[in-house]
Amino acid sequence: MSKDQNILIVDDHSENLIAMQAILEDEDCSLLTASSGNEALGLLLKHEVTLVLLDVQMPGMDGFEVAELMRKSQRTRMIPIIFVTAISKESKYVNRGYDVGAIDYMFKPLNPEVLRHKSRFFLDLDLQKRRLEEKLRRSQDSMRELQRMLNDQNGKGK
Repeated sequence: MSKDQNILIVDDHSENLIAMQAILEDEDCSLLTASSGNEALGLLLKHEVTLVLLDVQMPGMDGFEVAELMRKSQRTRMIPIIFVTAISKESKYVNRGYDVGAIDYMFKPLNPEVLRHKSRFFLDLDLQKRRLEEKLRRSQDSMRELQRMLNDQNGKGK
């Protein structure tokens, strides 16, 4: 994991933000916090975010609306969202979350170990993706160089 990875924690209750920050403070990443959906969307425009921990019930724009807007944006559509909520575990609420783009749900009160493990999983997955993208970039560079050398060789042989 790396400090250039960001977890965005969104909750309208400051005590929940503080609690999740305390649980995740030992992870090797930066923690961004927002107390509203609008603030979260603003942070998503300014920062590359690896994972969003998103409260469902917030005044103004709720978590479902934030997730819907994230999925409509090219920049944020692939960011994993874990809903963190005290809302009912009824399937209609859970299904709505998955319908708008949640990867997972966690219900309050949170189990700190589960939150750490789930967050770590997505941080690790992001690192693997970055490594693969870098390998692909290097392979493409090598292919271009080989193609250039082949073109140069063919030009000299004529």
